[in-house]
Amino acid sequence: MIPIARYFLLLLVGLPLSAWAQPSPSGPSLILENYIREGLASNLALRQESLEISRVSESVNQAKSLFYPRIAFNPTYSLAAGGRRLEFPVGDLLNPAYRTLNQIIGAERFPTNIPNVNELLAPNNFHDTKFTVQYALFNTDIQYNYLIQKQLLSAQEARRRVVQNELRYTISTAYYQYLQTLDAIRIFENSRNVLNQLTRLNEKLVANNTATKEVVTSARYEVSKVDQQLAVAEKNRETARAYFNFLLNRELTAPVEVDSLLTKILPESKESLADLQQTALRGRQELAQLNGSLDAARTAVKLNEANAKIPNVYVGANTGFQGFGYTFQNQAYVVGQFGLQWDLFRGYEKRSKIQQAKIQTDVLQTRLTEVQRQIQLQVLQAYYDLDAATESLAATQSGVLNADQTFRVIDSKYRNGQSLLIEFLRYQNDRLTAQIQHSLARMDILVKRAALDRAVAVSQ
Repeated sequence: MIPIARYFLLLLVGLPLSAWAQPSPSGPSLILENYIREGLASNLALRQESLEISRVSESVNQAKSLFYPRIAFNPTYSLAAGGRRLEFPVGDLLNPAYRTLNQIIGAERFPTNIPNVNELLAPNNFHDTKFTVQYALFNTDIQYNYLIQKQLLSAQEARRRVVQNELRYTISTAYYQYLQTLDAIRIFENSRNVLNQLTRLNEKLVANNTATKEVVTSARYEVSKVDQQLAVAEKNRETARAYFNFLLNRELTAPVEVDSLLTKILPESKESLADLQQTALRGRQELAQLNGSLDAARTAVKLNEANAKIPNVYVGANTGFQGFGYTFQNQAYVVGQFGLQWDLFRGYEKRSKIQQAKIQTDVLQTRLTEVQRQIQLQVLQAYYDLDAATESLAATQSGVLNADQTFRVIDSKYRNGQSLLIEFLRYQNDRLTAQIQHSLARMDILVKRAALDRAVAVSQ
């Protein structure tokens, strides 16, 4: 019996962002798309899936080979000693009778020296050198097995596309994470420059006896805190770059080209939720994979039903030489065969196999219905996640503007001696937090859009 449900489901599928943010052929997503193509060509996990497809393709070839006749060369040579013997007193029975007949007719017409039979049952110095030809005229196992293997190959190819699109999503999000670490480093460096300027200003104030030394040490302490955050951000940058290169099967420290325009043109979703869900049901390769396995299960039902009702018909032939000693003289022979195999009763085994195959079909059909509902749920969640991320971005944008304006006022007041250092540091930290949150929100938009693309599977 051919195993049907040996291919399992990957529920998440990744898609490129270029389908949503590509204003021109050389638009902001071109760099990322090139990296995605590189990853698809070199990723080790995808190579394994390609090898698995090749393995299943060979199973199809093996099933196809059963349609052809089989020709074999089968020489055998036997030596024997001892064992059971065939003994029959032919001479003792016939020789006296032949002598009597010869005496009656007065002539030696009958032999009188016939030996008794005393032969080994196992042939000694015996050869059978032959060619064997076998051909199935009609065999339901061969026909349906070939169809099943082809359907399983289709399922395996769909599985590769599932992995391929998951890899697209993973590469995209890894690239966004790397860009976010660069943005975080830029924000921390700008904050450190502001605090260094504050430190120099406070040193001048102390030198002019208009402030005490604690303003200098407080500013330096704030610089050290930002330096610590900057060190963590740089560590995150190296980790993100290594992970991105790992996905592309490159050296972990290889440089990554930065697309500075990518985060400036954010994707927009104009489709309705219902349309996205229908697109997902048409395009998700998980469904294609399950449909391939379901077709194979249905074919298995037909196979078992045919086995219960239809006989197998075959023809064959043997030709060669057979005899004692390799003389090849008067040893040639040929045997033709025509056969039919039909199991009329096997203790209801065939009925059980039919029922088992039908149950497997019902299992896969139920799984298909479940996955369809899961896909609809994934699209819904991704849709509203993107909607929430869009609203969050608007809120962080407003927060950055307000924090920046407030800081500019406090900075001017502090330089004119109208504000305390604690107020300056508070609003500077507020501006830093707002900028980090805004950076994360912008990257979150890209990640959520990629997640929606993965759920919808528009590029499949």
